[in-house]
Amino acid sequence: MFRQVVDIFRLELMLQLGLATLLGGAIGLERELGGKPAGLRTNILICIGSVLYTHLSLAMLAAANGGIPPGTDTTRVAAQIVTGVGFIGAGTILHARGAVVGLTSAATIWVVAAIGVALGSGYYLEGVGTTLVVLVVLAGLGRVEKIVQSHSTRATLTIHARQGPTVVEDLETLVRRTGLDVVTISNRQENVDLVIELELRGSKRLYDQAIVTLLHHDHVRTVSTGE
Repeated sequence: MFRQVVDIFRLELMLQLGLATLLGGAIGLERELGGKPAGLRTNILICIGSVLYTHLSLAMLAAANGGIPPGTDTTRVAAQIVTGVGFIGAGTILHARGAVVGLTSAATIWVVAAIGVALGSGYYLEGVGTTLVVLVVLAGLGRVEKIVQSHSTRATLTIHARQGPTVVEDLETLVRRTGLDVVTISNRQENVDLVIELELRGSKRLYDQAIVTLLHHDHVRTVSTGE
């Protein structure tokens, strides 16, 4: 009787979609607060989509065969989901002048899709456990990285930009969002350009990320490190 009620109201699917929203949202919120390109909505939608594709594929296979026969290859659904998510992950990766950023966001999307597949297959404990591990890696190890970066080297970025009422403040905010520490900041007028010099502290990877981010700003003409 209970099984019939579950089948009628699709309670199992609703449970899976609810968990996908919570777990994908937890990871997405961490990304959103960090100002990353794949944030709350993206991770929730990827997790929900993975759940739905997995659940419906298994359900249709069982309906067509009166139950999933032994030896049936059910991994093809997961393989197709991974392929599709790969295109989304590639879209979060930026490449410019030798610097590559967004790899962590792409990897996070890949794992969120795997969590969705686990939920859609009925592996709830595995999905919840993986989510907790991902949050520890993203949030916990992020603090470890900051400790390491505090002992890293200093460098100066010189930015040539067009004039604007809040250009200096905007560019400083962009740099800080990458995780670099701004030690000093100064600016001067040079011909028609506004020249901004930032003395920064952080890892080489973060410098590359900052350069890419700055080059995408509408007012920025060039960025140099003085090396």
